[in-house]
Amino acid sequence: MLRRILLIDDDRLQFRLTHRMFDSFRGERFELEWSDNFEDGLARLLKGNYTACLLDYQLGPRDGLELISAAVAQGCHTPIVFLTAETSANVDTAAMNAGALDYLVKGEITPRSLERSLRYALKLGDTLGQLRQLATTDQLTGLLNRREFDRLLAEEVERALRFEHPFVLVLLDLDHFKDINDQHGHPAGDAVLRTVAARITGAVRTIDRVARIGGEEFAVLLMETSLEEAAAAAQRLVEVVRGEPISVGDGVRLPVTISVGGAVAPTHAKESAALIQAADNALYAAKRAGRNRVALAS
Repeated sequence: MLRRILLIDDDRLQFRLTHRMFDSFRGERFELEWSDNFEDGLARLLKGNYTACLLDYQLGPRDGLELISAAVAQGCHTPIVFLTAETSANVDTAAMNAGALDYLVKGEITPRSLERSLRYALKLGDTLGQLRQLATTDQLTGLLNRREFDRLLAEEVERALRFEHPFVLVLLDLDHFKDINDQHGHPAGDAVLRTVAARITGAVRTIDRVARIGGEEFAVLLMETSLEEAAAAAQRLVEVVRGEPISVGDGVRLPVTISVGGAVAPTHAKESAALIQAADNALYAAKRAGRNRVALAS
């Protein structure tokens, strides 16, 4: 299946020229799609799953620099190659600062230079994607890490306040996890953490977010969820974790339980630190009550 490239350019002739250049590529073949205006181009770039984008500087009353900034602000990571008829170094620098990965002057483009630029942008895009993955992911479990969790939590608190859409922060802690490490070794503890992470992820919706925020501590953001719905969702997490003993190798299977605390934004708190504290207080209430259970902020 051909990988798709999006050209955003208000000049039909440029689309035809670019298409002919694609036909002359010596290496990989791509499917070229075209958008001729800012609004449609931005919408397609954000949702089209394109391999890369060729973006013209001049797009009627708006320009490509503005489009790059808007796309990046909305989380777009598609590699962008900037096209312009201008040779000014200021345009070159502005495009790269905005988020473009390469820059080509239209009058100087050849099939070879365009193919080389696309290969460079795709390679650099892959590298940056790997770096983003490392920066946001817990290596042991594959879940979001604490830094990315904090960022998402702040965003969701702001969204809950602005649009009055509640969400629930659930904090989970493995019961007596130190005993597992002490009695069976850290590889066994790692196996338990990976399995618990998988079970939690499988028990929530795709719109929810799961993170490992400490040694044996996890957090879940349950989107668009009320306090009543949170109680059922949190209880489901307790049950799915304790459902089957976890294999840690050499025929050893360990029963594992979790304690869970939850708090609702903006009902229980209107900023991130206070919401974490409310959920944490509920978590410790669950532990004091005997562990292997759920407690919600009051």
